[in-house]
Amino acid sequence: MRALTGWVVLVWALCMMAPVASEAATSSPARKPVARATKAMKQAAPKASRAAKRTPGARRFVPLAAADPDEDPPRLRSAVAFVVDQDTNEVLFSKNAQAVQPIASITKLMTALVVMDAAQPLDEVLAISEEDIDTEKGSHSRLSVGTQLTRGEMLHLALMSSENRAAHALGRHYPGGLAAFVDAMNHRAAGLGMIDTHYVEPTGLSSGNRSSARDLVLLVKEAHQQPLLRELSTSQEALVQVGSRALQYRNTNGLVRSPQWEIGLQKTGYIAEAGRCLVMQAQLAGRKLIMVLLDSAGKYTRIGDAERIRRWLSQSAAQAGANAAKS
Repeated sequence: MRALTGWVVLVWALCMMAPVASEAATSSPARKPVARATKAMKQAAPKASRAAKRTPGARRFVPLAAADPDEDPPRLRSAVAFVVDQDTNEVLFSKNAQAVQPIASITKLMTALVVMDAAQPLDEVLAISEEDIDTEKGSHSRLSVGTQLTRGEMLHLALMSSENRAAHALGRHYPGGLAAFVDAMNHRAAGLGMIDTHYVEPTGLSSGNRSSARDLVLLVKEAHQQPLLRELSTSQEALVQVGSRALQYRNTNGLVRSPQWEIGLQKTGYIAEAGRCLVMQAQLAGRKLIMVLLDSAGKYTRIGDAERIRRWLSQSAAQAGANAAKS
């Protein structure tokens, strides 16, 4: 009886050990690969996230891709938008066109008009002085104090590259000085019927320079009549000799380099109070148009809005042609 009891105990013990031995044998090798894979996934996740953040332009073109090309009219991101037929004055698109607000470097179009009105020699050499340094916004300039350029070169840089010191120097060298120049700017605006417009300086750095989209259409129309202003504002780049150095300047409006655009006159602008701004005269869908976009929050929003308008007008013209063909 004791022998039998011993055998029973021995068999019971072996049965109890078997599952424990089996679990130990299968769990250890199986868990290591799972643990390694889990660890790898955790490590890969932040890397993938960082890579997505580093992808150039990953967010830049989202607004364009998200825009519905069939929207009629298109939804624009700019707070103010106004599109007018230059010849007929037909309003094709309007959004807050009567809002009066800062216009940043769009100001320089009026600066250029007043310079042209004065008929001062464009080959006269002007010098950048301490007075031309921006003390309001602290903006950077590659034109150091003492730089000498012709009035024509200053005008070119002011329109094409929005050079603030060049624009200020143009006003300072006006007959009667800067105060007389600003008076001339406001007098010119009044003569054009720009009832919402007021200027306090020639660069656009001050938020005191204010206007409405409706007024800016009048300004673009007037500036477009000057062949030199058309040429200087739409040139893609310029090489300027400053002392012993040759400085390369590019147009602040990348659309002048696009084969899809035929731009006759343009000006960009930006200060924090005004947002990103853009005015253009352009030929789109067989029509001469004036486009005003003000107070765009994103760096590329004004360009995106201009592209949305171009696509919308092109599609509208194509649809109108198709409908005419059917009838």
